[in-house]
Amino acid sequence: MHVYEVLKRPLQTEKTMFLKDIHQYAFEVDERANKAQIKEAVEEIFKVNVLSVNVMKQPAKRRRNPRSRQMGKKAQQKVRLAGWKKAVITVRADQRIELFEGV
Repeated sequence: MHVYEVLKRPLQTEKTMFLKDIHQYAFEVDERANKAQIKEAVEEIFKVNVLSVNVMKQPAKRRRNPRSRQMGKKAQQKVRLAGWKKAVITVRADQRIELFEGV
């Protein structure tokens, strides 16, 4: 997998903006990527030293079907409503990822 296919987009939420103060950054990543691939991609793209990578899978949101009264998963057509994978990257204290600065 190519390094530019691993990282899909940065996550900019209120919680991730607080994380940048302790040198942690969050990204949505490809579901097939592992920690080593994510670390390599961030180091190559942003030219920083990665100390740790924490990965978590976000489950799909559950919806109720009113006709059959059964629970099901949301369709994959909408962005981020289906299951996705998130990575929180920790970089060295003297380095920053410029993508998140000034937002």
